[in-house]
Amino acid sequence: MVDSYDDSLDGEKSKSQVKRELHALVDLGERLTTLKPDLLNKLPLTDALRRALADAPKHVAHIARKRHLQFIGKLMRDQDTDAILQLLDQLDASTRQYNERFHNLERWRDRLIGGGDDVLEKFVGEYPDADRQQLRSLIRQAQHEVAHNKAPASSRKIFKYIRELDETQRGLR
Repeated sequence: MVDSYDDSLDGEKSKSQVKRELHALVDLGERLTTLKPDLLNKLPLTDALRRALADAPKHVAHIARKRHLQFIGKLMRDQDTDAILQLLDQLDASTRQYNERFHNLERWRDRLIGGGDDVLEKFVGEYPDADRQQLRSLIRQAQHEVAHNKAPASSRKIFKYIRELDETQRGLR
C-alpha cells in the first residue's frame, strides 16, 4: 500500500488556505475604506495604501470598485494587520473588546452618579483630562433627575462625556 502523505509538505500552506488569507486581506482593506481620514492617520499604513484608500470612493462602477479592492488587498500584504485589527476591534460595535469598553464606561457612569467625591477622584485619576467642575454639575443634575423620577438626560450626557474622554485617551479621536 502506498502512503500518499508527503512529509515535505508539513510546513507549507495549502492553496485554499493562501486564498482564504488573501480574501481576508481584501475584506480588511474594504473595512478600511469606510474609515474616516483622521482614523486612517492613526494606523501604521504605507503611503501607497493611503493613496489607494483615498482613491477608493472614486471607483463607483461595480467592476472598477472590485478591481480597486483587489489592489488594496494586494497592498495589505505589506501592512501590520495586527495593529490595524486592534484599532478596528475598538471601533466595531460587534466585537467583544468594544462591548467590554462600553460596559466599563456604563459602570463608571453609575458609580459616579451613586458615589461621592472619592469615586470622582478615582475617575479623575484614571482620566486626568476630565473637567471636575463639569462632571460634578452633571452628576448633581443626574442625582436630581433620579430623585424626582425624571428622564435621565444628564445621565446620558455623563456617559457621552466619559466616552469622549475614553476615546481621546485611547487615541480614537
